[in-house]
Amino acid sequence: MAAGTAAALAFLSQESRARAGGIGGLRVPAPVTMDSFFFGCELSGHTRSFTFKVEEEDDAEHVLALTMLCLTEGAKDECNVVEVVARNHDHQEIAVPVANLKLSCQPMLSLDDFQLQPPVTFRLKSGSGPVRITGRHQIVTISNDVSEEEESEEEGSEEEEAELCSILPAKKQGGRP
Repeated sequence: MAAGTAAALAFLSQESRARAGGIGGLRVPAPVTMDSFFFGCELSGHTRSFTFKVEEEDDAEHVLALTMLCLTEGAKDECNVVEVVARNHDHQEIAVPVANLKLSCQPMLSLDDFQLQPPVTFRLKSGSGPVRITGRHQIVTISNDVSEEEESEEEGSEEEEAELCSILPAKKQGGRP
């Protein structure tokens, strides 16, 4: 177990050095940061659609991960069909029904992190709702900048590793019987 842990630590150490300046001339992809924010909207007879979109100038990748759709207080016992309008792999707009909720038999539906790329429009195709849609807005950012502080920390840690990991040649013992 100790050998496996040491190997993992050595790999992590190489990984962090590679991000700072590379190993042997090879460059590893820049550090990635991921932020996650709560998302929610409500569709009803008054608000039949909602569009989730992000700024086009943003270099980050955005993902909307849907977790649940549910009828809320004031819903009637009628079919409430929720439709998602998004783009497919050919960048063509498509509309797909994702839920048919009814108060007496299926008042909620778990979508288990159903992931969509913005812009996404949710429509209450039939029924009067209110239908609550919840999920997470995930933002993935790849940083191409390595700060000077991180670079100096990496240089210092490399020097410490050199001091700690130096291997001395074995001493020859003469006169063993």
